[in-house]
Amino acid sequence: MSEPVQTPQTFTPRIFSGIQPSGGLTLGNYLGALKRFVEKQGQGIETIYCLVDMHAITVWQDPEKLRQQTREGAAAFIAAGIDPARSILFNQSQVTAHAELAWIFNCVARMGWMGRMTQWKDKTAGKNAEAESLGLFAYPALMAADILAYKTTHVPVGEDQKQHLELTRDIAAKFNHDYKVNFFPITEPVIEGAATRVMSLRDGSKKMSKSDPSDQSRINLTDSAEAIAAKIRKAKTDPEPLPETLEGLKDRPEARNLVNIYAGLAGRTAEDVVAEFAGAQFGSFKPRLADLAVSVLAPITTEMNRLMADPAEIDRILGEGAARADAISRPILEQVYDIVGMVRSRR
Repeated sequence: MSEPVQTPQTFTPRIFSGIQPSGGLTLGNYLGALKRFVEKQGQGIETIYCLVDMHAITVWQDPEKLRQQTREGAAAFIAAGIDPARSILFNQSQVTAHAELAWIFNCVARMGWMGRMTQWKDKTAGKNAEAESLGLFAYPALMAADILAYKTTHVPVGEDQKQHLELTRDIAAKFNHDYKVNFFPITEPVIEGAATRVMSLRDGSKKMSKSDPSDQSRINLTDSAEAIAAKIRKAKTDPEPLPETLEGLKDRPEARNLVNIYAGLAGRTAEDVVAEFAGAQFGSFKPRLADLAVSVLAPITTEMNRLMADPAEIDRILGEGAARADAISRPILEQVYDIVGMVRSRR
């Protein structure tokens, strides 16, 4: 075994993020993730994006639907503006370093850390937690592996994922400490934008979700222009006009959500939107929002449909991305095995 290098490292700036292909993608996925991913391209930092299909199976998935949703997710990435030549785009299960490093991290992380995860508590609330899969409990370690397999320095995350990134930082720090190395970076979160957390169109206190039973609660990236406009017209609001300042939306979650969506789609701040529409009723604001949403999302839907007509091409793109991802992660994983003390042949 080679001796672990203990001198400080300079980590290559690198962004990694992923989306679960466990259902159709929504406006929330676009504004909170895809749009921001596209903006990171060409900023002088390597960008790696992943369909995390191994995370998806922490709850049971129909195999054919999972294949379809993985390809649909890839189509959404590309249609939104991710260029597979400028970014690395792949599905997680094609790069084995994710699963291999996750096992190492399962042995670094502690049960108490996992048990404190808010999403674990939320997903098992009112249920028999002992009947849930071990994968659902332990998946933050896999998320840490997703990130650290590339020595990722920055991760675009929503507010609801901050705790998991904090756990990734804890795992990296504990690994470095336990093995007396400075091997993994302490990854930094990137949280920015007006609509990093898009809420339900029916309940402004809940996140827009592809798993919500009501299709009226969300805008799907596969929705037609007519469906998008209709959902925005029916979105829950209140009878008050838009205020002159953002502070006036403090206790108006549905109104604040629609303002944030407008700002996210227009690439503006929520303050700008409130200033423009101050005093307007939602009867006049909603049509403007609907027109904006259709103008942004309809071309994405059209391109997704074109890409989905050729699944073999999507598979080729994902395969090429996986090969590029493996070329980065495999040497890192081999170094991890050396540090941990695993005997490795040099074939």
